[in-house]
Amino acid sequence: MPLNPDVPLDPAAHDQFPAACWVGPRHLAGDDGRLYDTVADTLSTLGWTSLTMVRGRQEPDEEPEDRQVVRSTVLHLSPDTLRWAQWVLADEPFLLGDLPIAWHVSARADTGSPLAQWSAYFTSDVPGEAVADFLVALDVRRHPAAPSGGRELVLEAVTGHGWLLDIDQPHAGAMDATFTTHLSYGTVPPLIQDGDPQALTRDELDGWQAWAEPVLGGRCLWAASFSSSVPDDLVAAFARSVSSTAPVLRRVLPDSTRDRLLRAPAI
Repeated sequence: MPLNPDVPLDPAAHDQFPAACWVGPRHLAGDDGRLYDTVADTLSTLGWTSLTMVRGRQEPDEEPEDRQVVRSTVLHLSPDTLRWAQWVLADEPFLLGDLPIAWHVSARADTGSPLAQWSAYFTSDVPGEAVADFLVALDVRRHPAAPSGGRELVLEAVTGHGWLLDIDQPHAGAMDATFTTHLSYGTVPPLIQDGDPQALTRDELDGWQAWAEPVLGGRCLWAASFSSSVPDDLVAAFARSVSSTAPVLRRVLPDSTRDRLLRAPAI
């Protein structure tokens, strides 16, 4: 069934249309309010272990149920312990594009070092399919911290789906045909963690960033940032997925993009 932009998604119309719809484009479809579940289910299928870490404080004579939880993190760890993903939305995470980070993914070169070689960050409303595809690509990598590919690999991933190269930076940027969602290689925001020794001596490092900005100069729908040592083939896996023209199933649509989405009832 072709995608239909006129299908109403008002809850009052449930008798006429199903609650779930196939929508596109993916990069404007949000996370369906299920970003944790989508990614966690993928990691479980891959055999990753999940751990919940809770820290808090308890006053004298305070009942256990009244304990004040200060921090709670869900950590997903690969079987070889070389890669991990943290759900940090409940942990007062720092912001990326004025949006709270939801998933923080890292990898190290070997088990002898506790330090991550690189980190990737995803805010809420990043399509869960794209984060999951990034993690699947990470999981199958024999050496998760080894460099691979090049910038052209990332750009080819999106131009293959009709995105346009940035006219000012054709070797370092691209955007969708509506100029709403962007992919760019350049200086990453402060506090992006990376194992590159230059990170200790330089205030700025380059890396890939992606974001959706429905209204020029307005609040972003989502943002993702990859530290300088994230292998380009992994960034390409994310870029290929987020720019995919295949529709995705959604029950909840972002307010800022619902009028731009094509939709068809899921039967």
